[in-house]
Amino acid sequence: MKLQVLMFYQDDPKKCTAAKMVKFGLAQNIKKIGNRGMVLDPFSKKTLIPKDRSLINTIVGIDCSWNLADQAFSKKFNGIKRKLPPLLAGNPVNYSKLNKLTTAEALSASLFILGFKEQSLELLDKFKWGHTFYELNQNLLDEYSKLENEEQIQSILKDYHLV
Repeated sequence: MKLQVLMFYQDDPKKCTAAKMVKFGLAQNIKKIGNRGMVLDPFSKKTLIPKDRSLINTIVGIDCSWNLADQAFSKKFNGIKRKLPPLLAGNPVNYSKLNKLTTAEALSASLFILGFKEQSLELLDKFKWGHTFYELNQNLLDEYSKLENEEQIQSILKDYHLV
């Protein structure tokens, strides 16, 4: 699956996971989003599920500061918007906070849910803490990758005491 990032350059460049993915050729830095791109949007009404794979050819991560996320995501973007189901951050800045993922974590989780598990894990390998994200969320990611509809998410969250 093709990965793209739209970067707002709002965070510390040394900690920017999107810049690192671009540097290593794992994602492409873009200025405009195509219609068949799936935009990871934490404010979307729809949650990413495995059957979304047939709708898209690219996953787009919006790289911005969490402090400015509401401004960044208020812009009009082309593409299919989806939020991720709840996951715990494995990065050192937001460790174990629910849904405070880096761009790399969000793209990796999307790949995993859509059935690109090997590509998902390869992406995490580029980060010292990448294994931590996977270890914290392995069971949830496995469950999410089997979803047939969004309604099933609530029962998974109850099973894991996240609601």
